[in-house]
Amino acid sequence: MLRKSLSVLLFSCLTSLSAGVFAAEPAKSEAVPVPVTVSQAPVSAEVQVVNLNTADAAALESGLIGIGKVKAQAIVDHRTANGPFASVDELLEVKGIGAATLEKNRDKLSIN
Repeated sequence: MLRKSLSVLLFSCLTSLSAGVFAAEPAKSEAVPVPVTVSQAPVSAEVQVVNLNTADAAALESGLIGIGKVKAQAIVDHRTANGPFASVDELLEVKGIGAATLEKNRDKLSIN
């Protein structure tokens, strides 16, 4: 009987404790402002220029946006068959090169 009474007493104490812990309002913490440092790395304004008349297929592929291995080789083949480019706009004569690709790369292209 004593064991049962102690068990009931212990159970009720633990229940009261846990109810008090869960019923209590959580401690309010004040927001502490954290300073944020913004660091900007220097941005290079230099654009890698690719010469359409001297660049090999690898340089065309790595230096131009939207130009893969096949299109780069097509540019070299066009140059070999038709001579040097007289203007950057002649790039449109190469099969697979459209106006959008030319405009993406216009500032990267030269013929000098």
